[in-house]
Amino acid sequence: MLLTVLRTLFAFICAGAVAAYCGAAAGADVNSTSFPPMVVKNPLLSFVLLLLLTQIITFIDILIPKKRLEVISAVYFGLLVGWLLSLMLILGLDPFLSQTPWRGFVQIILSVSLPYICISLLMQTKDDFRFIIPYVEFSREVKGGRPFLLDTSSLIDGRIADILETKIIDSELIVPNFILQELQDIADSSDKMRRNRGRRGLDVLSKLQANTQDVEVRLYEADQKDMKGVSVDQRLVALAKELGGRVVTNDFNLNKVASVQGVHVVNLNDVANALKPRYLPGEQLNLKIIKMGEGPGQGVGYLDDGTMVVCEQGSHLVGRETGIIVTSVLQNSAGRMIFGRPVPYEGPSTSTVAGTSAAQR
Repeated sequence: MLLTVLRTLFAFICAGAVAAYCGAAAGADVNSTSFPPMVVKNPLLSFVLLLLLTQIITFIDILIPKKRLEVISAVYFGLLVGWLLSLMLILGLDPFLSQTPWRGFVQIILSVSLPYICISLLMQTKDDFRFIIPYVEFSREVKGGRPFLLDTSSLIDGRIADILETKIIDSELIVPNFILQELQDIADSSDKMRRNRGRRGLDVLSKLQANTQDVEVRLYEADQKDMKGVSVDQRLVALAKELGGRVVTNDFNLNKVASVQGVHVVNLNDVANALKPRYLPGEQLNLKIIKMGEGPGQGVGYLDDGTMVVCEQGSHLVGRETGIIVTSVLQNSAGRMIFGRPVPYEGPSTSTVAGTSAAQR
């Protein structure tokens, strides 16, 4: 919305400026050197052409919606530094070139080549340098908390995509280029089972990239110049340290290695265990039946955390505390409901009854 307002305002400003220019040219003499003859002779056509020319900037802006701040900064500072260097060199060489025919040629070469060299240098080393104003450092404000770095096992597992759909994660997800390369190598394996695992990981990654409304999923181009011969796990841990992120994995060994090096790890298996129902079918719990249920013969009670427990054949136990055996657990996004039945009463054994009858005789 703000971009639309900005672009509309820019178009109106350009139209006003071009109209003022063409209006001034329309009243000028044809032989005037202040305005081009075409503008003086055809002010209306010139207005349209100049307005379209100014809107090329807006068209390029719409054509490239995603812009990287580091690239824009590199171009801007490269132009600035290159222009200043060329200006200083031209002023320094002017006493030596003022009386030679090479003066104009040298000025053109320096004015073009130095900004290009500076822009190229900054774009190639943008990850190694940060422009810092004295006492003020501008750092990127990422959505949510620290980013999550996904490893190969978490992508093959696929549960990270299901977790993402619950909208419980609002931090950026990062997939380094060496993890993507490892997935591709697994998908190209000659072993059928290994190949299927790799393809599943690539499918999960595509699913994550399609679901970018709430969470940004980014492929990170990690610098691998100094990482030759280093394992993928070590690269991932080193990158997590550099970015201040957390590693998402199912690999027990990677979990231990990262923890030893002070990198926080989110193990999907631990997450799944933490989200398991507290009560499993066959387990027993004590509960007070407080009211009748909707179904015939049902009694209803509640756990300490508010979970509803429906006891089959428990309507006659209203107001009493009794033991219940869990038969099933229903859990969805709305909450959790436990179904059970009363613990059957175990009467005296047959041997006890026989002994009692013999004593009575």
